[in-house]
Amino acid sequence: MTLSRIVMRLARNPGTEFAGGDDRRGYALTAPLTDDGRLDETAYARHKSDCAVRRFSPDEDPADGRLAKRGQRWFFDYDDEDVADDEPVYRLGEHRFAVGEYVTVTDEDGRPLTYKVVEVQPVS
Repeated sequence: MTLSRIVMRLARNPGTEFAGGDDRRGYALTAPLTDDGRLDETAYARHKSDCAVRRFSPDEDPADGRLAKRGQRWFFDYDDEDVADDEPVYRLGEHRFAVGEYVTVTDEDGRPLTYKVVEVQPVS
């Protein structure tokens, strides 16, 4: 099983203060991927503790968390004791992680924002 580092940056989000996007905001995710770039659920089940996420932004400290799954719902979790901090990721299990693809993450304020995959690299 190989883990990948996936970097997603805030894409254009018309109707928000991020209408033009913002490359300084995003996520760095470590997760196992299949050969076609989708989340490898079997490998995830065996290596949950290795699946991490870091949210970054120029106006706040980075937030470190983990990739989590409850039923069919994937989300970023920053505190095991607090479900209010969970950031659901829209249809994450169906996304293909390849440069140029888009992923929607619901932020801590409940807003769905679109991010563009800008990097996918194996973790050595």
